[in-house]
Parts: sequence; C-alpha cells; structure tokens
Amino acid sequence: MPVIDLRQFGADFTADPYPYYAKLRDAGPVHEVITPEGDRVWLVVGHAEARAALTDPRLVKSPDTPGVYFPDRELVERHMLFADPPDHTRLRRLVAKEFTGRRIEALRPRVQQITDEMIDGMLPARRADLVDALAFPLPVIVICELLGVPAADRDRFRRWSNEIVAPTGPASRNAARRELACYLDELIEDKRCAPPTDDLVSALLRSRSEDGDRLSASELRAMAHLLLIAGHETTVNLIAGGMRALLRHPDQLAALRADFGLIDGAVEEMLRYEGPVENATLRFTREPVPYGDVVVPQGAVVLVGLASADRDPTRFPDPDHFDIRRAGTGARGGGHLAFGHGIHYCLGAPLARLEGTVAVRTLLERLPGLALDSGERPEWLPGMLMRGVRRLPVRW
Repeated sequence: MPVIDLRQFGADFTADPYPYYAKLRDAGPVHEVITPEGDRVWLVVGHAEARAALTDPRLVKSPDTPGVYFPDRELVERHMLFADPPDHTRLRRLVAKEFTGRRIEALRPRVQQITDEMIDGMLPARRADLVDALAFPLPVIVICELLGVPAADRDRFRRWSNEIVAPTGPASRNAARRELACYLDELIEDKRCAPPTDDLVSALLRSRSEDGDRLSASELRAMAHLLLIAGHETTVNLIAGGMRALLRHPDQLAALRADFGLIDGAVEEMLRYEGPVENATLRFTREPVPYGDVVVPQGAVVLVGLASADRDPTRFPDPDHFDIRRAGTGARGGGHLAFGHGIHYCLGAPLARLEGTVAVRTLLERLPGLALDSGERPEWLPGMLMRGVRRLPVRW
C-alpha cells in the first residue's frame, strides 16, 4: 500500500479534510500517511476501526514504551494522556474523585453568569468575533476558576495554550511548554504554602486514595497542564465550530430557535459534524497490529481519526448533512467519538457539554438575527490535532 502524502493537498486539506477522509475510507480503514507537518504516521479513518483502536491494548500511549520513538520525549508532561494501565488507572482515579458530575453541575449558575456577562459586552456593537467575545473567554474563565489560576494570568495562559495546540513556529510549542511548566510549578508551590481553598489544584494537593497514594509534585504539575489545556481548547472549538455549523444551516437554526428542547441533540450533532478534536493524540503499536489486509508494524505512530470516523456513512447515514434531530444523538452522543472512547474518554466531557449547551442557547435567546458577518475565508488552526477557526465574525 503506497504512503499518501497529505501535503500535496495543501491548504484545502486543512480547510475541509472531510472529502479527503472519505476517499481514504473508500480505499480502506487504515493508511500510512505523511501529515501536513511532515510526520509519517498510520491514520485510522473508519468508524468501527477507530472505535476499536481507542480501546486496543496493543496501541499504547506512554512514550517510555520500548521500541517507540517519541519526539521531544523530555518535554512531555507525564499525565493521563501519555500513560497506560496501571499508571493511567492510578492517575485517573486520583483525579476523577475531584472531578465529579456533581461538582460540574454545580458550575451551571456560574457558567450562565459568565455567558451573560460576555454577551452584555457584545450587545452594543451588534458585531463581534465570536471566538474572542465568547468562545474563548467562557471556558478559560471557567477552567481557571476551577483550578485556581489568578485572573491576571489568563492572557499569558492563552498565549501558551495557543502555541501548544496550534504552534506558529517550529520552536514555539516547546518554548510555550517550558514557560507553562515553570508557571505551574510556582502556582502549585504558592497553593502548597497558602491556607486550603476549594479550587481543584488545592484539592489535588490534599487528595489521597484509600491506600494513602497521592500525586507527586511532577504528576500534579502534569495533571494541571492537561486540565488547563484540554479543559478549554476543546470547548472553544465546540462553541465556535458548532455555531459556525448552525449558522450555515438556516433550517436547523430555525428549528432550534423554535424548540430549545432540541438543544442537547444539537450540541451532540455539532460534536459529530465538526468536532473540536480532528485526531486523537498519538498512540504507538507495541506489536504488529493487523487491519484487514494491512498490518501496522511494531513501534509505529498511530493517529485515530475522530473527524473521519464521525463522518463514516456506515455508522451515520448521510454523514455530511448537519441534522440536529439526527436519530440517536441525544445527551449520550449517539456513538460519535468527539470525546474519544475507552479508558482515555475525555474526563471533561460533562463540563464541555455544559458550557456548549449554555453558550449556544444563550446566544440564540439574546441575539436576534444572529448570523455570520462576512464572506472572508476562515483561518483554520494548523495541524491535525485541533479542528477550529481563529476568528468567527458574526452580527445580529
């Protein structure tokens, strides 16, 4: 099977990868490709195969796996996304007890308050960039408050986060990682020396399992890194990408305005149709893994294509049609893989759903005639990890 160089498709692939994923699916569920960044990986594009890959113990996450090459190994924060059982099991258990559904639901009034305050600031202008005006600040404020990050530090955090998930230069990602790591070390030390508060970092400092286990200093920093980045980047793109999809489909917009009972299904369809994570984070084969007639060799880098899987017609009829009434969506997702699957299923999925639901409903309730504002071509985030636009001009 020939290696497919995705660089040949240029900016068209970044702007609209779905037709290219469809051609790959037609040719087979797994392909060796060269990414737009020049990395050689194996890409899983079929829904059934992607779902299976996300739970396959032969595909590991740890960069310390023998025979696996991991670039910038020394800069990798050793959090849950880069751990396998039993390490992953231990880390997730220690964090999950402080990240409960009850705690997330208790945030609803604050999420609504922040959303209303952001929209209050938008109203006089009648025009705004929805990313800057709401999609970014809402989840950033929520996750920073949840973790105990001071408000004065949010702008620095935004810069670091943007460079880590969508770098603007070859060295910018690693520089941002180093700066964020130093910042988190200082934040954790400040909280260690201060009287206990109810933020999540303070809670994780105190948290112990029944057998007395607790996070080490480096594990706590890595966990804070993961929660800060993953806790807002996906929601930024859920809100912006979801609203972009909704505003480009007037019939669906009108249906939701007429019946907000459809809001949960609408958010799930946004996640399926234009999910915020295009491909899952890296996995590595600990042994040869066959997919039909194709064998992915040991030590290979594997990308599980979430965006491709969620447009697979064998799982979702008419998958390129945006339909907020799609059968089987509802609050549990109807089988989409936007938040992953298996032991690495997104811990923050309930928070993202809460923020997305509140943001979308409040925008439609408070901004009559909300519509896309210009015909300018969207500037898409680079790379194959995050799926989103840098700006979303709207008017009302």
